[in-house]
Amino acid sequence: MPSRTITLGVLASGRGSNLQAILDAIAEGRLAAKVAIVVSDRSDAQAPERARAAGIPAVTVSPRAFPTRDEYDTQIAKILGDAGAEVIVLAGYMRIVTNVLLRAFPDRVINVHPSLLPAFRGLHAQRQAIEYGVKVTGCTIHFVSEEVDSGAIILQATVPILGDDTETTLSERILEEEHRLLPQALQLYAEGRLTIQGRRVLITPNAHVLH
Repeated sequence: MPSRTITLGVLASGRGSNLQAILDAIAEGRLAAKVAIVVSDRSDAQAPERARAAGIPAVTVSPRAFPTRDEYDTQIAKILGDAGAEVIVLAGYMRIVTNVLLRAFPDRVINVHPSLLPAFRGLHAQRQAIEYGVKVTGCTIHFVSEEVDSGAIILQATVPILGDDTETTLSERILEEEHRLLPQALQLYAEGRLTIQGRRVLITPNAHVLH
């Protein structure tokens, strides 16, 4: 199925490794997209540095400058919209987005979560998995909904939990799968192969013409 180039806005709070995975996939021709802008909520985040190194505009907007979450997200939505962003990717973004942002980009906000949702929602999902004693966890790429970590699931990948795993070692192995899975999910979007039906995402198979 032919793909079109989608324009991404990326929100990130940390080192930006998922952003880098997106940029690498674009450079290697695995993802038909361009990143219009990167927005961070933290002045110490490395993601904006990665963006600028790639020639992509990046801004940091402090939540402390806004009296409410809605007013903050109103400003974020304006920045993303002014940059021409079509799809918003939460790539290690540690803030819960409000309906203001979701309504500005309906069914176009995609998140990466380090567990097999619906298990272990919220913060420290890796630690939750270890403490609960499960043997397998993983990562989930999903559309963002009003309820935290509850949107329709696009793709998931499993990661075994080893006997000597710590939150740090498990997080790093999950992150490797996030880097692989996120560009794949975005490429499915670019190819128009994702359809949301209630809580489910249907993925249209690749069409092959037989001669």
